[in-house]
Amino acid sequence: MSNDTSLFVPITVKGETVGDGSIGLELTQPLDKGELLKVLNKFYKKKEMQKLAADQGLDARLFHQAFVSFRKYVLEMTAITADLHIILHDICCGAGHVDDIYPYFIRHAKQIFPMLDCMDDLRKISDLRVPANWYPEARTIDRKVIFHAGPTNSGKTYHAIQRYLAAKSGVYCGPLKLLAHEISEKTNNAGVPCDLVTGEERAFVDPDGRQAGHVACTIEMCSVNTPYEVAVIDEIQMIKDPSRGWAWTRALLGLCAEEIHVCGETAAINFIKELMYTTGEEVEVHNYKRLTPFSILDQAVESLDNLRPGDCIVCFSKNDIYSISRQIELRGQECAVIYGSLPPGTKLSQAKKFNDPDDPCKILVATDAIGMGLNLSIKRIIFNSLVKPTTNEKGEKEMDTISTSQALQIAGRAGRFSSVYNEGEVTTMYRDDLPILKEILGQTVEPIETAGLHPTAEQIEMFAYHLPDATLSNLIDIFVSLSQVDGLYFVCNIDDFKFLADMIQHIPLNLRSRYVFCTAPINRKQPFVCTSFLKFARQFSRDEPLTFGWVCRHVSWPLAPPKNIKDLVHLEAVHDVLDLYLWLSYRFMDMFPDANQVREVQKELDTIIQQGVRSITRLIRASESQGAPGVTAATGPNATQTSQNDTAGPRGRGTKALNHRSPSGPGRVDSPLGSKLVQDGLLTPKLLEQLQREWAKRLSQDGGSGKASTGNDKTKGKNKKKKK
Repeated sequence: MSNDTSLFVPITVKGETVGDGSIGLELTQPLDKGELLKVLNKFYKKKEMQKLAADQGLDARLFHQAFVSFRKYVLEMTAITADLHIILHDICCGAGHVDDIYPYFIRHAKQIFPMLDCMDDLRKISDLRVPANWYPEARTIDRKVIFHAGPTNSGKTYHAIQRYLAAKSGVYCGPLKLLAHEISEKTNNAGVPCDLVTGEERAFVDPDGRQAGHVACTIEMCSVNTPYEVAVIDEIQMIKDPSRGWAWTRALLGLCAEEIHVCGETAAINFIKELMYTTGEEVEVHNYKRLTPFSILDQAVESLDNLRPGDCIVCFSKNDIYSISRQIELRGQECAVIYGSLPPGTKLSQAKKFNDPDDPCKILVATDAIGMGLNLSIKRIIFNSLVKPTTNEKGEKEMDTISTSQALQIAGRAGRFSSVYNEGEVTTMYRDDLPILKEILGQTVEPIETAGLHPTAEQIEMFAYHLPDATLSNLIDIFVSLSQVDGLYFVCNIDDFKFLADMIQHIPLNLRSRYVFCTAPINRKQPFVCTSFLKFARQFSRDEPLTFGWVCRHVSWPLAPPKNIKDLVHLEAVHDVLDLYLWLSYRFMDMFPDANQVREVQKELDTIIQQGVRSITRLIRASESQGAPGVTAATGPNATQTSQNDTAGPRGRGTKALNHRSPSGPGRVDSPLGSKLVQDGLLTPKLLEQLQREWAKRLSQDGGSGKASTGNDKTKGKNKKKKK
């Protein structure tokens, strides 16, 4: 495997002491820099020297970098070592050969690229080819692996949990805090004492904090040292997740349990069997069928006027959630909203509101956050879009059509067993999307082929021992570059880790603390959360505890209820900052001492956010009138009519459709560009309204062809004449 040497960052080399350098000067004479430059350039151009350097790990790029640094060192330093001074003087005088420079050049190259001297050690440390051997305790147990396979709402997790409840001890590992909370609650209600462990929370049944026999946790928090009778790993197909897959791999290979029950899609069966073959463990498969059927309708909804009780509109952007919930309210209906950045309590509150048969709210607008972790009484799933932003294994952002696995996960929420709807229905908002959805749902889910891995803190510490001057971000890059994995695995995307590492690189922290800070689960798209992260790290580095009072001052607590969407988004960010504090408090208890008080404040904040979300349409109205960012507003005297038309236009097809809607009536220009200009303050709603009228006028003058005349018409005319 070839190394990505672009990751090798040269270290600045200091000159020798004047005393040492003056010896060479005394024994010879001052060096002629003009002659010296000729000699050095001659050395650089010699193919033999380049080949010898390549054998030492210097490819063409590193050879060039090392030479530039060596030349600067020789020509600009006030003093160089006596032996090098004498050699260079002899060569300039014709008494030496240019090849004699090579040992000194290589010595300098290894000073600025210290990894060249320890490449074999670095390769051994970053060898990830047999991860099963990382867990010797698990390998000493004769583990029985049972795979509960089936689609959404097939009862696979239910059967695994029944075995978990009957065991003397057990651990449930889920992908979400909500799921861990739900299993913990169910287990305790069944009379089985169960603790809860998430990144931000520890809840012990025993008042003295002694561990119960059972624990429900988020997958990243499971212990691979504690022995259990039964372990349940939920949503095993997420082992292929580009960012979090490593946590499922670690749990599957490392849990010390007599029985490992994994639950997930049938597409993962063969891969899990292959993975367990490397540990010498067989897999027993239990297949399940969906308990309640769902059908794909032959008609799209086409208009929000056609919504019915039990409908859930699924969007892939917060802006669409705001826009659609506003339009539903204009029709005199109430709706609940659920999206990823809402606090867990608010999500549960909105789910309860939607599920309550006595509540007038019968419509739900949600992102794919409803795909797992919430029990919802949905009759019909309506896809507002089939395109969502994703991050590939390289960390690149893409807009692509949802996969069959994602579509089935969402569609499967319709007509769930034990809900008021025995059968589910699935369709799209737009007519053009319906055949695409049918095609997606008609395909088989692609089989899983690889599992994620992630470098551990111990591995990075060993790297740092060999490369003490490298930044943490650079250490990670070099680790991934040198890492070797076999065909069953891939190294998870670490862009978020590197982002945080670069952010706090200037803050003096020891490596272990720096590593822990950089594994904090934060949304780097939220400026306030990133700023808080930076302040937390800076305060920590000063050895000054982050007290409750300090945090309250930082977030300006107490906070008022939101007046518009911008306020609501900020409150969500503050909730994430308090989550970050709680997460760090379990890693650095002395420095984050007031977790209990912060948790109480967070509960109050959750209540404030719940109130805001309950009146979200009022917040959207306020945002529209203020031109606040984050809202696609319908404006003008015909705002109601315009909003109604917003859900009826044809859509762009293909994998890069980007949720585009064509104008659905004269004067329709509240496009993504128009919205952006309003959000950025470059355009007011009034000016937008004026543009709508002008656009409508142009369209009518153009004979309704849909093509407004532009300044290029004359040019087009000339081109037509030329063709004639």
